[in-house]
Amino acid sequence: MKKNFGDYSRTFITDVPADLESERAQFFKKTIPKFPEEAIYIYSFRENRMIFASGWEEVVGYRDDEINMLAIVNMSAPDFAPFSHDLNDKALRFIHGKSKDLEAYSFTIELKKIHKNGDEVPIVARVGVLSSENGKIESIIGRFQVNRGLIFGKVMRYAAYGPEKEKFEEELNKALFYHLAISNKEKEALSLVAKGYSFKEIAHEFNVSHSAIEKRIIPLYKRFEVKSLTHLVSFAYDNSILP
Repeated sequence: MKKNFGDYSRTFITDVPADLESERAQFFKKTIPKFPEEAIYIYSFRENRMIFASGWEEVVGYRDDEINMLAIVNMSAPDFAPFSHDLNDKALRFIHGKSKDLEAYSFTIELKKIHKNGDEVPIVARVGVLSSENGKIESIIGRFQVNRGLIFGKVMRYAAYGPEKEKFEEELNKALFYHLAISNKEKEALSLVAKGYSFKEIAHEFNVSHSAIEKRIIPLYKRFEVKSLTHLVSFAYDNSILP
C-alpha cells in the first residue's frame, strides 16, 4: 500500500498566504464572482504563494488572510485525503506534460473538508489552470462550494475536463485504480446500465464504440469487487454513486 500521498504536488506548494491588500488581490476581489458558501483561491506557481483568497471563513472557519495552499491540501477528511492527494498529483503531472490550451484543463472532486472547529464540510471542489506562460502553468484557481445535499458512500467521485478530456480521464483512471473511485464518464455509462440499456445502446447514445463502453464498465468489476452487472448496479446504489 502506498504510504506517501501528494508527494509530487507538495513540491510545488507552500504555506504562504495571500497579501489581500495588494492591488492584484483587490482586482481579483472585484472581478471574480463568488457564490454564497463558496471559497475561492488563486495560487501562483511562479511566486510559490497564494495570491488571492475569498470566502474561507464562511466555508471552513479560516480567515482569508491566513488560509494557504498547504492548509487547504491538509484539511481533507482522513477517509478522503489519500484519494484527494493522489488526484492532485496525477492531474498536475498530466497538465505539466501539456504545453497548449492549459487554461482549458480542470478537474472536480466531491469530498469532505475539516472545518476549523472540527466539523466535516461536504464540498464540491473544482481546480483549474487560471493562467500560463510559454507553455507552463503560471497560476491555478480553486473553487470550493459547500453542497449539503451530497450523499457520500465508499466511492470517490471525480471528473476531468479539457481539450484532451478522454486522455486526461483515462490517465487518472489508470493511476487511481487502486482507490474506490469513479470518474464522471464511468458514472454516466453506469447510469444507463442501471436503466437497462445494453452496451450497444450505450455506445450509440455516446457515439463511441462498443469496446469503449466495455472499457468503462468492465474494470469496475475488479475495482469494486463485484461479479455481475446486477451486483455492480446494486453496489452503485448502495454507495450513492447513482441517485
